[in-house]
Amino acid sequence: MAHDFSGKVAFITGAARGQGRATALAFAREGASIVGFDVGSPLENSTLGFGTHEELDSLVKEVQLIGGQCLAFQGDVQDYEAIRLAVKAAADFFGRIDVLFNNDSICSYGPAHRLPDKASDEIVDINLKGPWLVARRVIPILISQKSGVIVNNSSRAGLEGNRRLGQGAGSTWGLSGLTKSWALELAPYGVRVVSIHSTGNPIPDPWNESGDFAKAVLRLASDRARFATGSEFTLNTGLLAR
Repeated sequence: MAHDFSGKVAFITGAARGQGRATALAFAREGASIVGFDVGSPLENSTLGFGTHEELDSLVKEVQLIGGQCLAFQGDVQDYEAIRLAVKAAADFFGRIDVLFNNDSICSYGPAHRLPDKASDEIVDINLKGPWLVARRVIPILISQKSGVIVNNSSRAGLEGNRRLGQGAGSTWGLSGLTKSWALELAPYGVRVVSIHSTGNPIPDPWNESGDFAKAVLRLASDRARFATGSEFTLNTGLLAR
């Protein structure tokens, strides 16, 4: 897959660490310029780890060592103005955006009747409304280019129910609905939209590694998947086969 993304620009949320960072570096190795967007600080109501502003800064340096370009923006996907400024700056600097990887998400465990209101609201705002807000700024650019791909990072919970994870499951099911709806809306402009769902390891192998996940995202964003749109792709080592 050598240099499949030369001359392309990938806008990635939650880019400072984990799957977002691994995917940003994978795109950079294939020739893409990177726009990394990350809150850069922990959120009170999430059990997931969050990147720091130092990690976001180091992403820029690591992409540069690969030989690529990277712009980094510290901001919250709940903050429409921060998103607007980042997308505008990226489009002004690079002249285009080719891939949007909506990767930011949070997770809080608890039965529905005990999950605090703030935690419940934050899950929906980040996991579902966040991708909506980012895409609203990026979609006009993709339409004007008549090309591009949106990859929404959902999860296993976006395909099935989960005890003690109702808001997480509900928000990621909603993201699957957005994926299918945007795919229909944007198909006339040559823009594809897919979702990816990962987790689990029934086979005797380590938990899904970030590098494996990044390869899957690149495949879905590449011309090798040019007929894939409105589809849900699983990366869960067989967990959903049960």
